[in-house]
Amino acid sequence: MTLLDLTPTVRRSPRLDGLPVAIIGAGPIGLAAAAHLVERGIDFVVFESGPASAASIASWRHIRLFSPWEHLVDPAARRLLEATGWAPPAVGVAPYAGELVDEYLSPLAALEPIASRLRTDTTVLSVSREGMDRTRSLGRAGTPFVLRLATADGVSELTARAVIDASGTFEHPNSLGSSGLDPLGYDAVRASISAALPDVLGAERSRFAGRHTIVVGAGHSAANTLINLAKLAREEPGTRVTWLIRNPAAARVSTSDADGLPGRASLGQRVERLIASGAVERVESFEIVRLAATDAGVAITGRRPDGETTLHADVVVNATGFRPDLDMLREIRLDLDEVVEAPRRLAPLIDPNVHSCGTVEPHGFAELQQPEPNFFLAGMKSYGRAPTFLLATGHEQVRSIVAWLDGDLAEASRVHLQLPATGVCSTGVPADSTADSFSDAPRAAAAPASCCS
Repeated sequence: MTLLDLTPTVRRSPRLDGLPVAIIGAGPIGLAAAAHLVERGIDFVVFESGPASAASIASWRHIRLFSPWEHLVDPAARRLLEATGWAPPAVGVAPYAGELVDEYLSPLAALEPIASRLRTDTTVLSVSREGMDRTRSLGRAGTPFVLRLATADGVSELTARAVIDASGTFEHPNSLGSSGLDPLGYDAVRASISAALPDVLGAERSRFAGRHTIVVGAGHSAANTLINLAKLAREEPGTRVTWLIRNPAAARVSTSDADGLPGRASLGQRVERLIASGAVERVESFEIVRLAATDAGVAITGRRPDGETTLHADVVVNATGFRPDLDMLREIRLDLDEVVEAPRRLAPLIDPNVHSCGTVEPHGFAELQQPEPNFFLAGMKSYGRAPTFLLATGHEQVRSIVAWLDGDLAEASRVHLQLPATGVCSTGVPADSTADSFSDAPRAAAAPASCCS
């Protein structure tokens, strides 16, 4: 790729003058994008479907992250906050998700230049071009984007000069079925299905205490929940825990002392000890094909090498990972990898068959560009179904994107991010921590994933 390939092919249309950059999602990456836009004096608006910023992370606030504070705070956000007297948290300490929200993301969202442009309880239903569906090409780059929005007051539209979609993937879990589809009978048992990372020792304790829970998924979100359920079982008689995986082994949960992230290896080792002690029953090579409601909860029927088997549970935890919501982008021209649903130039850098969190190279606007000019996927959503996302990498993404939108090609092309050789993966706790909560992502700590947590 040459520099010429990255330069704008058209002059900016006067129709775009005065329009804001639209940011979808007020999580850590959306807010980081806002901070960079503030520093460059570019107008913007941030849409958040939840009642407050970082609503998704707040839902798993009981989880400790793997990454220490110094890798969780965006540089532009830090500069804005420090100008108000904010003191950065101590380096070397991995916070809980709740601390990330309370001590960093909420204060950032409350800064006047961002708070005045933040619209909560607002869902982006779709994105398109004003008066143009995806089939029309003439004058497309100079035509404003139009975002259709849903709030308690109804449906409205807003126009924008550019769009950064940092809406994440946490609200869109992968299916329980190995086929990628919801198993037959799913709707009938929906009430007995829990989302990933439930607060089994806190707010949701009564749902799991004294009951049999089956956790489905082979990654660190599953491991985190298994550890907490095992502790609950020690405290609440009658509590049973089963771990269900489709493969012969949980390859995504590291147990090696050679792991570059000791906390991650410690997490896997703790799960193995729970299995060896009988505190957790592991069922391998089980592919779910259908679900059925029972008096107690759910009957799970699956294929195993020796034929069909049915298991019974009161509650099922779906810890199978996440995927991007692309329905809202039906009228946007996207070029996505056919396997992981990430931007095509980015996909080879994040392929989970090749890379872990620590081996993904920093990247920016060039890898994230789409056939739709000035539309970018960023953050967890840009990784599609790949569970290798780092929060610090997302910060680098939006720094580059915002520089590009400001016409600063030199800065947009420069790499600022430097990670430790072992990488800084999502969530969990340090190896010497005595805490009981670990996590896998939320996929350096932004949204739960199955790698690096």
